[in-house]
Amino acid sequence: MRAHLLLTVCGLLAPLTASSQPAAQRPVRPADLFRLRDVGAGRISPDGQWIAYTVTSVDSAKDKSDSDVWMVNWEGTRALKMAGSPDGESNPRWSPDNRYLSFVSGRYESKGGQIWLLDRAGGEAVRLTNLKGGVSEYEWSPDGTRIAVVSHDPDPEESKPDSLKSKHPKPIVIDRYAFKRDNEGYLDRRRDHVWIVDVATKKSEQITTGDYDDRQVRWSPDGKRLAFVSERADGDPDRFNNSDLFVVEAAPGTTPVKLTTWAGPDAGPAWSPDGKSIAYLQASEPQLSAYTQNTIAVVPSTGGAPRLIAASLDRDVNQLQWTTDGSALRFLLGDDRAQHLAQVAIGSGTVTRLIDGRRVVTSFDVSTTGRLVLNTGTARRSAEVYAWDSGSLRALTHVNDSLFAQLAVATTEDVQFRNKDGLTVGALLVKPAGFDATKKYPLLLRIHGGPNGQDQHLFNFEREVFAAQGYVVLAVNYRGSSGRGQAWKKAIFADWGNKEVQDLLAGVDHVLTLGFVDPNRLGIGGWSYGGILTDYTIATTTRFKAATSGAGSALQTSMYGTDQYIYQYENELGAPWKNPKLWERLSYPFYKADRITTPTLFLGGEKDFNVPISGGEQMYQALKSLNVPTQMVVYPGQFHGISRPSFRLDLLDRYLGWYNRYLMGVTQ
Repeated sequence: MRAHLLLTVCGLLAPLTASSQPAAQRPVRPADLFRLRDVGAGRISPDGQWIAYTVTSVDSAKDKSDSDVWMVNWEGTRALKMAGSPDGESNPRWSPDNRYLSFVSGRYESKGGQIWLLDRAGGEAVRLTNLKGGVSEYEWSPDGTRIAVVSHDPDPEESKPDSLKSKHPKPIVIDRYAFKRDNEGYLDRRRDHVWIVDVATKKSEQITTGDYDDRQVRWSPDGKRLAFVSERADGDPDRFNNSDLFVVEAAPGTTPVKLTTWAGPDAGPAWSPDGKSIAYLQASEPQLSAYTQNTIAVVPSTGGAPRLIAASLDRDVNQLQWTTDGSALRFLLGDDRAQHLAQVAIGSGTVTRLIDGRRVVTSFDVSTTGRLVLNTGTARRSAEVYAWDSGSLRALTHVNDSLFAQLAVATTEDVQFRNKDGLTVGALLVKPAGFDATKKYPLLLRIHGGPNGQDQHLFNFEREVFAAQGYVVLAVNYRGSSGRGQAWKKAIFADWGNKEVQDLLAGVDHVLTLGFVDPNRLGIGGWSYGGILTDYTIATTTRFKAATSGAGSALQTSMYGTDQYIYQYENELGAPWKNPKLWERLSYPFYKADRITTPTLFLGGEKDFNVPISGGEQMYQALKSLNVPTQMVVYPGQFHGISRPSFRLDLLDRYLGWYNRYLMGVTQ
């Protein structure tokens, strides 16, 4: 019944005014996870009148997340739910003539998502594509008659009923160098390729082929050519961290022309308005796969030498888009705990920050009329869609206003300190609502993953839950993190668990000098590389009284061939048989497990191919053997990221239960 109802709600009006402020706000609770909704990237119509976006919410009864397509007008006075189904909708896009709103959905079928069209003149959504490999990304042609699609090669078993496939499974035959990937499982020779779909006839034609993946397809302004990104290296593409830009005529049977020759990854193509140039992102040297940082480049679309733009910027850049006159590029600029909307002049390379401050801009889009919308949030509010109107931000969506009106949100502050090498380290310090500097609080050191990422000024539900329970939370952007330049990232190259741990402990030492943290109630934890660093840290010091290590590893040699990082291992560390002493040194949490006294909770997804669950199991077994208080939690059917809502809630509850027991003395 719910499926039918959701498919007939086009035009449903939602009020946009925030609810009245309650007399008293309450602390954030783990169960608020089910109430907090995620607002997807805003996409503005060509005429600048409407903005499409997705709203992802949790259906606790079905224990799943669901994403629906909405749109809001430029004035921010009307919001309409345009498409929804139990299978979810994503990637809304406008046709160039404003007639259609397209989106991807897997409704009515078990195969990958397909493109659906909503005619704005009325009626229900109509399926456009029927590609057996589904649709992972797409873009409208400039004249609106065709759509370029990236689709996976079809599964030969696709035609068989699911019941038959489960009763008669075939052996998995592996012959690739990089043979596994999280969420996807074991990799075969099926690849992602470019197709063109005719909107009027629904006919699909394959444009690219071969034993390599193609992605990020973009139309030229005249609609005659396509730019795309591919790893078409000489030899086995799995063995090279190298992707290049290619251009191909928008017709079957044509041969792609390679535009770039950089040995590392090139990606993110954006055609200039006159079609003569393509801007793109040139990443770092290939061996810096875990610490890469993009530089803006421009290359002639017919071939020629590329030119780096603002090469001295030394900060993270992403999502390029040309200005209408072709004189500049707008982009997202990641800089020390924030992410801004910036613009660079093509001629001079001068960078201007259009939207800055202690906030994070997660996406942006511009109409042909010049109107600009973006998604942005702060540490106190999750991201919503905003208009950038007359040089200032104006909220267009208010999806989470009613929830935040009820919540007593923590205070997030910038802190910085010196590490033992005399370098300044940046961090966030989160204080509970109603913070009293005369009291002594327990401290949780929560470590971000990556390591190529940063803790930043964007609402973080996990940190809020901890603060609401009376914890001060410290989030350190240790060496290896993004936002501080290339040298800061690659400082830990082939030297894991050393400089990062120094920075983390320097942060704890600094916060202790502030006088409101109890040195006898220190906790630590993180997920992915944050879990790995947790293992390193508790093997370095016994000062922490409780730890949680999610999706981590310690016996690094055992990760070779069991996870998806074969390129990084052989190009950063060298193969284990070539450099065994380094592998042993980087595995010190396991080999020095007898130094660990911290009660530690290990957690992970059963099907994780990113950091396999064996990494946590080995440390759990070691601590169990040593009679250190420990527990192992395995989430069935989950990959590296825990996605099932009930498991995400369970994760938070287990964190709190473990920390409360050892730091608060709560045993229930």
